[in-house]
Amino acid sequence: MTDNAVESKQGGARVRVPPPLVFLAAIVIGAFLPGLRVRGPWWLAAGAALVVAGFLLGLSAMGWFRKTGQDPKPWLPSPELIVQGAYKYTRNPMYVGMTLLTLGIAALSGRLWIAALAPLALAAVHLLAVLPEERYLASKFGAPYLEYKTRVRRYL
Repeated sequence: MTDNAVESKQGGARVRVPPPLVFLAAIVIGAFLPGLRVRGPWWLAAGAALVVAGFLLGLSAMGWFRKTGQDPKPWLPSPELIVQGAYKYTRNPMYVGMTLLTLGIAALSGRLWIAALAPLALAAVHLLAVLPEERYLASKFGAPYLEYKTRVRRYL
């Protein structure tokens, strides 16, 4: 049974800002800031690799949500703990994927402000989503989640 102090009105974690919007804001803001531009084939190759890695990591995590009948929106209830697939290696594969995707877009576009804002976006998501999700999952699943936290890193 979860504690109302950690639960949203919908029964999930108390996350008020959709995390993808935070990363999207970093991309949009970084795209319009002047300076810090790079070009070259290495940047394009690195950007493509990061975009593919971020997309595949996020897609894999979404697949586990679908397989377990869950919705990835953190403010909706989590009926079970997912510890398979990418979740064996990181407790937040979607946020790692979004960070990689943001860094990849920075490299592909040659706009390093986007890359500079990516860690800030992850820090904001950490405060706005990850910490509330962790409190919710600890309240809902107790010992199994706490044991999972000792085995698997938060990000990498």
